[in-house]
Amino acid sequence: MTKTTSVVAAFIGAYDSQLLAYPDLDHAVEAIYCHPAFKDLLLCFVDCQVFSSELGQEFAALGAIQGLPACRRLRTCLNLSLASFFGLLAELIAAFDVAAGVYWSAFASRIQSSILGDHKLLGQLLASQEQAFYQELALRLVETNPHAIYPTSSYRESHGHVVSTADDQTIEAVMSSSTFTSIKVLENVLDPEQPVLKDTYLTLGRCVCLVDQNVDSFYGEQIEHYFRHHGIPLKKLVYRAMEVDKGIHTVERMLGDFKQLGVARHEPVLIIGGGVLTDTGGLACALYHRNTPYVMISTSVVAGIDAGPSPRTCCDGFGYKNLFGAYHAPILSITDRSFFKTLREGWLRHGIAEIIKMAVVKNAALFGYLEQAGPELVTSRFGTTHCHPGDNISELSQQILGAAMRSYVEAEYDNLYETHQCRPHAYGHTWSPGFEIEAGLLHGHAVAIGMGFGAYLSHRLNWISAEEFHRILRLIDSFGLSLWHDILLNKDTLWAAQEKIVQKRGGNLVVPLPKGAIGQCGYLNALTQHELNEAIAAYRDICVTYPRQGIGIDPLCSDVGLEDPSTVAHIPVQLDSAYEEDSAQTLSTV
Repeated sequence: MTKTTSVVAAFIGAYDSQLLAYPDLDHAVEAIYCHPAFKDLLLCFVDCQVFSSELGQEFAALGAIQGLPACRRLRTCLNLSLASFFGLLAELIAAFDVAAGVYWSAFASRIQSSILGDHKLLGQLLASQEQAFYQELALRLVETNPHAIYPTSSYRESHGHVVSTADDQTIEAVMSSSTFTSIKVLENVLDPEQPVLKDTYLTLGRCVCLVDQNVDSFYGEQIEHYFRHHGIPLKKLVYRAMEVDKGIHTVERMLGDFKQLGVARHEPVLIIGGGVLTDTGGLACALYHRNTPYVMISTSVVAGIDAGPSPRTCCDGFGYKNLFGAYHAPILSITDRSFFKTLREGWLRHGIAEIIKMAVVKNAALFGYLEQAGPELVTSRFGTTHCHPGDNISELSQQILGAAMRSYVEAEYDNLYETHQCRPHAYGHTWSPGFEIEAGLLHGHAVAIGMGFGAYLSHRLNWISAEEFHRILRLIDSFGLSLWHDILLNKDTLWAAQEKIVQKRGGNLVVPLPKGAIGQCGYLNALTQHELNEAIAAYRDICVTYPRQGIGIDPLCSDVGLEDPSTVAHIPVQLDSAYEEDSAQTLSTV
């Protein structure tokens, strides 16, 4: 074991349940502070390389991944309240020893319900019998490791170094930052017996929550009941989150609500919704205090395996998709398929496109899972309706969500700030941003068209076989997704889309395509306008041989009850008194 895991194991073995059960809570806490094993543990947390891959691998090897986020947050333990500290410590211990975790969780609950809970750990240590030891430690950390004692957030840290000329007239600097996040596929996250949200917000004393208006109509009472059950004050902000609402005006409204509520810089905002609220809410958090953490509960397929864990927050502007944005990943992203049971089939279908893209260029096993599931994935709403928990489609749905999530995160987080363009998860997203709004297409259908055309380009380059090419098209078609739309015949639109994407990708085209085999990726970096037009014409001839001549089922935003973005993309936003009144009414306190 590494030093960290060895010290944790030694600490667990040093305590028995009698100490934690002392009737006098002050006595119990003082005994913990003075124990040599506690000092070792504290020093281990402070010095722990929480962002190292070795630490993660060690936790994985021990089957203790559930305790990894707690260990990482405990790097800043001196700055935590006792309620937060002992809550995280209990999570960490439970990952190593379930029985010991029960005792420590009970002790943490006693702390959280006592007047001691709000006191900071450092203040308590400086008033303990070992105050000299901890005072020296605090003074040392101010100079050597300020992240451990006075962090802005327990989720991030940064480093840098500079060199300069002798007269300081030229200075060169290098800066780096690290952050961490947790991604989970959970069932029934709003069940009061599911502790993840309680554990996140109980010690903060409240939860500021952004909720999609459609989600609130189905789950608003359940959200309120969860927090009321755990005695956590809830500040719920409800926003309409249609595709046409994905503008800077929505982000500005969120920022105003954050200011009204006095959201703190270390206080994670909770976002519950689909892709639009994910993107706009994440951007608002990125802008507020320049870095406010947030927790994402994804209620749609697109959000669940793509936009939810994504560090790319954004909104549309001037008729262009995702023109404004910031790189700001959630501290916790939760995908809960129980929300899918209230989604229309058209919304599920377009979300599956984002799973297919990862399967084609990143995960061959996932591709096979999708072929096994077929259209039943849509009709059963990912195994949440007309089936039982042990049914094949239910288990297959969980496999699909987990594999898609892992594949996406592997690709995205290794290139957090999009500093290079070898990005497999951009498959299907080269020309589609340029024609999606104009055609009024749902995002998933636009991406599916891009994937189908990309697969054809790959076959045309002899990167994949004819069988593999048609296997990709058959999979896309099997879910009722689009292979074709006549917008592709607009040569000016297609070429303009390519020119814009070259600008966005640092002067390169870098089209991710399947190469070698399904599940593998290569990049095409040169395609003339003549070659593009010629390929489109040939691709059209293939699409007409497929069901519905390659046209998807309910491919347009208007087909699934959304406003047509092509009709509103260039309409300037005006905030009149009616809008402002509506905005003021969205804040509710439970």
